[in-house]
Amino acid sequence: MYEEYYGFTEKPFSLTPDPKYLYRSESHANAIELLQYAIDRREGFAVITGDIGTGKTTLCRALLEQTDKRTFTALLLNPFLSEEDLLKAILQDLGVLSRSDERLTRTPSKQDLINTLYDFLLSLIPLGARAVVIIDEAQNLPLHILEQIRILSNLETDKEKLIQIILVGQLNLAPLLRSPELRQLDQRISIRYELKPLSREELNAYVAHRLAIANATRQVTFSPKALDLVHQYSGGIPRLINLVCDRALLGAYSAQTPRIDADIVAAAGAGLDLKPAEPERKSWISRFWRTQVT
Repeated sequence: MYEEYYGFTEKPFSLTPDPKYLYRSESHANAIELLQYAIDRREGFAVITGDIGTGKTTLCRALLEQTDKRTFTALLLNPFLSEEDLLKAILQDLGVLSRSDERLTRTPSKQDLINTLYDFLLSLIPLGARAVVIIDEAQNLPLHILEQIRILSNLETDKEKLIQIILVGQLNLAPLLRSPELRQLDQRISIRYELKPLSREELNAYVAHRLAIANATRQVTFSPKALDLVHQYSGGIPRLINLVCDRALLGAYSAQTPRIDADIVAAAGAGLDLKPAEPERKSWISRFWRTQVT
């Protein structure tokens, strides 16, 4: 619809986790840097948490794109698996087994699958290669599956871990991992990081980044007040930013204008049944008086 009018090659504010659209805010850049460090150092466990819509899945896909050829990766997006299906999914994503593999048609035991994984991991050592497993939506993993994941981390040599596991989930993943039942797993986590929403300043660059990637032939601009309102509606959450901006572009298309103002964004927010948050007062006077309160 509006893509043709503005000359976009694709929708700039799609909700799909396309890694080329990842905007490396300070928080997202820190997360990728920490995860790359964990991979390079062969750390056993890393945990990334964030609120709904902060771009966790997009971050995972971007991380996978920048791994080298000696890094075998598995990205699991479905946490609702049995222990055997979890192991099968890991082996398939790593390229060890195909869906038509005879070892799967005879319903292998959990121990058979673990042995197959262990043999594969040992074969990577002389190649100087490594295996990384990323599990998304990890807050939905049952306790017995998390315990199975912990057991996988026991696959190691005298010098290093043979498999690295990155758990990615919503904010409630952190307290889940600190529960008494998961104490052994929690103690093995070497890196924890929480993704933060975009600041008002970062939102400017985020919107400009996505518009540039979509490569419009007609210049599209959001006024400063429009972007203020986008931030108030979204709270800096990328998924909500995308929803508001996509609807605003549709409204601007209806008005046949390349400039999105605050009125267009307000109509978009109302159409999505969103309520703008009150902008935070940042004057030096208000900050001064807050510091005087005892």
